[in-house]
Amino acid sequence: MSKATSDSNIGKDSFLQVVDKFKTSSDFIQYSGETNQVPYWFSYFRTLVDTETLQKKIMPSLKSDDWTSLAELKKLIPIEEILLTTDSNLMKEKLLDGYIIVTMTEYGIHCLLIKATLNKARDVSLPEVEFSVVGPKEAFVESIESNINLIRKRIPDEKLTIHEIQVGDLSKTKVAILCIEGIADKENYNTVLQRVKEIEFDQISDSSFITQMISDNHNSPFPQLLDTERPDRVASILAEGKVGVMVDGSPHVLIGPTTLVEFFSAFDDYFYNWVNASFIRLIRLFAVAFSILITPLYVAALTYHYELIPNDLLNTLISSRREVPLPPLLEALFLELTIELLREAGARLPTKVGQTIGIVGGIVIGTASVEAGLTSNILLIIVALAALASFTTPIYAMGNTIRMLRFPFLVFAEWVGLLGIVLCFCFLMTHLLKLTSLGRPFLEPIYPPRTKDMKDSLIRLPFSLMSRRPQQLRPGKPIRFSSKKARKNKDIDE
Repeated sequence: MSKATSDSNIGKDSFLQVVDKFKTSSDFIQYSGETNQVPYWFSYFRTLVDTETLQKKIMPSLKSDDWTSLAELKKLIPIEEILLTTDSNLMKEKLLDGYIIVTMTEYGIHCLLIKATLNKARDVSLPEVEFSVVGPKEAFVESIESNINLIRKRIPDEKLTIHEIQVGDLSKTKVAILCIEGIADKENYNTVLQRVKEIEFDQISDSSFITQMISDNHNSPFPQLLDTERPDRVASILAEGKVGVMVDGSPHVLIGPTTLVEFFSAFDDYFYNWVNASFIRLIRLFAVAFSILITPLYVAALTYHYELIPNDLLNTLISSRREVPLPPLLEALFLELTIELLREAGARLPTKVGQTIGIVGGIVIGTASVEAGLTSNILLIIVALAALASFTTPIYAMGNTIRMLRFPFLVFAEWVGLLGIVLCFCFLMTHLLKLTSLGRPFLEPIYPPRTKDMKDSLIRLPFSLMSRRPQQLRPGKPIRFSSKKARKNKDIDE
């Protein structure tokens, strides 16, 4: 037997195995026909193929008398992505990607692969997590092609590069890595590319899987990549020199490297006057500190430090706790856990029912616990304000971290009072000082101190003063625009 004949039999047998294996699926279709005494067979998954494309573009060409070979048929079909191949592995891959296979024999070696993929995706909608009163009202969807379109529409530049990788042995999820060539640091880009390529996992269904697998510290409660659903925010951050990661099937995009202060700045801060935006940012930072420390301070003061409380307030606290049998720690834990249970229940229930449970449940349980003497009314107000303050964090993942941090602070406050709070704060700062995002300091520009990057951190200065990109990113093009010209032409928000 010749080598060519042997290769043909191998290819035939491989294709036969692929088709026979797919035949066990009820949505696999194999149909035969004949035109101008030329027989043909085509196979496809009806759940993956667009029937309109099949009926209007492929079938009329198949039934035409103008072809006698697959090469001639390829020229007749008005579809751009058509492949003529003998590779059975490629046939299997394309079948599962929504292609139609056409052969001239039932188990032919030469096959025509015609793209007729059915793309079902929701339309671009309003942001749900990062909603803003002013500014664009578009959010990412689950289709990676639509998401890339939203970015390219905002950055119509040839320097915007997109590198696609397939991740997941079973899901074969498309992951796209975005950056602006010449601006983004190559080290940051290569770090992301290498970590994504090294992912060993069978199924990737969302970008949250990726962020857990490529983060520098997998045991840290702090998110080390910025997760956003806003195309305008991604376009703006890419222009700074950062790297983006898109995952097919996820309406959120990952951005890195990032810093702690970025999680407390909403993108609509840039839509307001810089004075108002800076004031709102400071309020958010105060709300975060208040949310973490107010309940531990209550426990520490009532357990160890009565002398720090003014006499008038102390009398009020004593009268409110007169009927409470629990120590301050258990009283605080009871209310904190109740708030978390209500929040989790409201998130898991249908929207209208969840809103009702959150509002009515909070009022009923809070009032009942005070009347039953399980908690004091002052602590109820403090815990409610702390929960409300934690919701001011613009990024949802960081909000979860802030709510979790209250519990270790409560335990340390019960242990040694204010000293315990200071110790817990030292442990927290030590962890943050060691934490990195893609190898870059997570506390920058606070530590290491970079005064030039402070212009858009705790406060936001006018656009005319943001002529340089952040030093931490080590951008290839550090200058964004001429600062001298900007001083002559005053910024619109000055």
